[in-house]
Amino acid sequence: MSIINTKIKPFKNKAFKNGQFINITEKDVEGKWSVFFFYPADFTFVCPTELGDMADYYEEFYKLGIELYSVSTDTHFTHKAWHDFSATIGKIQYAMIGDPTGALTRNFEIMREDEGLADRGTFIVDQKGIIQAIEITAEGVGRDATDLLRKVKAAQYVASHPGEVCPAKWKEGDKTLFPSLDLVGRI
Repeated sequence: MSIINTKIKPFKNKAFKNGQFINITEKDVEGKWSVFFFYPADFTFVCPTELGDMADYYEEFYKLGIELYSVSTDTHFTHKAWHDFSATIGKIQYAMIGDPTGALTRNFEIMREDEGLADRGTFIVDQKGIIQAIEITAEGVGRDATDLLRKVKAAQYVASHPGEVCPAKWKEGDKTLFPSLDLVGRI
């Protein structure tokens, strides 16, 4: 069963952010858009390229009112060590959530139970805590922050413009569609 259009479940996790350990709960997500960016493990191969890419676009997400949360089943201590060790990870300004029990990863239904690792999953969550978009990729397939940014803008546009939808490859400023009987079979 898909968790799209469902409310995120309660959680409480420790995270590393801006040189500090902080607590993050579902209450911290309420009232703003957010992206949960799950990845298998710290100190790996594809993961730092993705997290670094997200760090490069952090300001653009932030200007849109989006809070970013990276999540793995590592601890917040491991996130700090990785942040201190790697120049790529060292530029991260968003919260790096530790999920050593796997509870948060299971809440989003992407735990690889036989390995205790998260799948590579991205979740766009609206200001009401409702999951608006999901992307899950295979282990070796890295994600692209610019495509995620486009999807977030589309989700925000649709949420603020009832009755309109964004077609494929929609970018900010492009025309949208107004679904109606007149469009059936004409696109």
